[in-house]
Amino acid sequence: GKAALLAALAAERGATLLAAEKQPHRARLVERALAGNPGPYQVITADGTRPPWLPGTFDRILMDVPCSGLGALRRRPEARWRRRAEDLEAFSPLQRALLREALKAVRVGGVVGYATCSPHLAETRVVVEDVLKGRGGEPVEAEWVDARPLMPGVPALGDGPDIQLWPHLHGTDAMYLALLRRTG
Repeated sequence: GKAALLAALAAERGATLLAAEKQPHRARLVERALAGNPGPYQVITADGTRPPWLPGTFDRILMDVPCSGLGALRRRPEARWRRRAEDLEAFSPLQRALLREALKAVRVGGVVGYATCSPHLAETRVVVEDVLKGRGGEPVEAEWVDARPLMPGVPALGDGPDIQLWPHLHGTDAMYLALLRRTG
């Protein structure tokens, strides 16, 4: 769904969408979602932690990272019985690696959106802070961008600069978004 929306928006602006999925079956699902989309797009099977593209290739990246899915419990309540505390530990290194590579993949001045359907700090703000501070990997020159102005009319977005949506406040999954601009 996100790829189809982004492809339509990109087509309006004369841009091209590249969607990358690590698993071939998921890439095929994205291709089906994009079928009939008017704009130029490409779907590839690629590992975002070892990307096939050169650094500085993109203007913008939406990094929708694998996560525990705790933010989608209102739609999938049975998932609560499949998750353990150790699951968060397993996702965090992958999330950091994907965000680091995404920041390298945008040009200087380019923006990365880090999105996850989890409200847990270990998968959201802590990942972003760790990457910005160079914890657990090489430092990346980037700055946090205030995402709240991009959602006018949406109440209770918090203190920023990131956004955490909540089912009881926003009628959505507990989704998280941080925007980062590469500075060097």
